[in-house]
Amino acid sequence: MSRVVKQPNNAHKSLRQRLLRLLLTLLVWIGAIVLYYFAFSIFFDTPVEYEMKHRADRMKSEYKALEGRYDTLMLVLENLSERDRNLFHSLFESDPYNFDAAYEAQRNATYDAFFNQSNRELKGSFHKRINNMEKALDELNESYQALHQEIEQIGKDSHSIPAIQPVINPQLTLLTTSYGMRIHPFYKTLQSHQGVDYAIPEGSRVFATADGRVREVAYRSSTSGQTIVIDHGNGYETSYSHLSKTSVRKGQTVRRGDIIALSGDTGLSLAPHLHYEVRLNGMRVDPIHYFFMELTPTEYQRLIQIAQSGMQAFD
Repeated sequence: MSRVVKQPNNAHKSLRQRLLRLLLTLLVWIGAIVLYYFAFSIFFDTPVEYEMKHRADRMKSEYKALEGRYDTLMLVLENLSERDRNLFHSLFESDPYNFDAAYEAQRNATYDAFFNQSNRELKGSFHKRINNMEKALDELNESYQALHQEIEQIGKDSHSIPAIQPVINPQLTLLTTSYGMRIHPFYKTLQSHQGVDYAIPEGSRVFATADGRVREVAYRSSTSGQTIVIDHGNGYETSYSHLSKTSVRKGQTVRRGDIIALSGDTGLSLAPHLHYEVRLNGMRVDPIHYFFMELTPTEYQRLIQIAQSGMQAFD
């Protein structure tokens, strides 16, 4: 009687079991690798992520440093501008500062544009603005030094520079017509108005705006009426027109604040007022810049705005 051999079936079953174990082992390793990757990505950064984060941190640090540097330069620039504004009155060969509201709107629009820039564009913009501010700061320092030297050269003669208003005007509202192109009261055309007009009652006191010597007292004139011209030296002269009465004579020495006349309505005049002029080296300049001794920067700005609002001259 023969025996049945089952060894091939057993071998086949053993091979299948080994393959299953190998597959399970492979799945376990794949699962372990996936879990390890997720755990590693949560608690650790890849080299690329690490470099990007540190680059962002460096950019934030540079941005804060640039912002602090920008604020410091702005503060220094504002201080120098304030000193320059108080000192440039001794020369007045440059245009007055611009206080137009359009400048404020333009600055706000510039700030709004910054928020739409990328970090790289913002960084480049800050570098450019800081370089421009440093250049402007150097120019302001040079201007300040030049003005300071000029004032030192003037020295004791600084009291001979026109520095106050010729009338009492604490509310700043009496100055009605400024320097520039204005409508002539009689010809009704635009003409150069080379002084300022104060709308004051007839008989109001008129003051010398600086120390000097009376160069001319004109009692009759077809246009300016009674007029006083004072020579202050250093190239400065002042003129006071349409007076009703004069209190000084030709050649007389006067000091700043002395009463030299009473206002009136003489000559070619629309109404009682005082026409006041400042001349530097024979050229008429804007008198509104020569009130710095009694005006704060805020009052100076307000006086400019008030004067620019009127277009009708009185003479």
